[in-house]
Amino acid sequence: MKILVAEDDPLTREAVCDCLRGEGFTPLEAADGNQALVIWQAHQPSLLCLDIMMPGLDGYEVCRRVRARDRTVPILFLSAKNEEIDVVVGLELGADDFIRKPFGRHELLARIRSALRRQTGPAQGSPGFTMGDLTVHPAELRAERDGRSVDLSPREVSILSLLHERSGQAVPRDVLLDRCWGVDYFPESRTLDQHIVKLRRKIEPETTGSGIIETVRGVGYRFRP
Repeated sequence: MKILVAEDDPLTREAVCDCLRGEGFTPLEAADGNQALVIWQAHQPSLLCLDIMMPGLDGYEVCRRVRARDRTVPILFLSAKNEEIDVVVGLELGADDFIRKPFGRHELLARIRSALRRQTGPAQGSPGFTMGDLTVHPAELRAERDGRSVDLSPREVSILSLLHERSGQAVPRDVLLDRCWGVDYFPESRTLDQHIVKLRRKIEPETTGSGIIETVRGVGYRFRP
């Protein structure tokens, strides 16, 4: 899922992009408003994160031009401008949210997921699937059990989708890494294991023996229906 990050400060831009990459999003970087519009037109990202004060076109103007052609793509302002009038102007131009700098990683990701869920809606996108008593909604980046909703990253959705697709089969580590990361990782990489640990904490019941993701020693992981 592509997300445009338009920010003229290179350190802030790289920090936001690193955060998004870590969660499985694909960031598209723009250093000014003109570049942001070119990238938006060429790649049609799923969401835009716009700084307000940028060289050339500012974030407000980028938002205005995008909204003239697309009324649905989520737009978030990331800005040190925090007066009430700044927020009002941004929202009146059609932005979905306004995040004041400095902001934390968890806040940023929560706001992005919330905006994507509002835009996608329950009836659109990839169909949901079940894994035991867990229902996964890929398009909404969430799972649900007993009426309780759990936020998922795009990468976590990819992992669950692949395990569900191959129900009952042991999925090798290299297959999971290739499919869910899109790059070749060295066999000793612990990246996958760390993600599985985090994912288990989110989706598996605390009851012993009722886990959804099963470890297959020396191979990888499996979902056993």
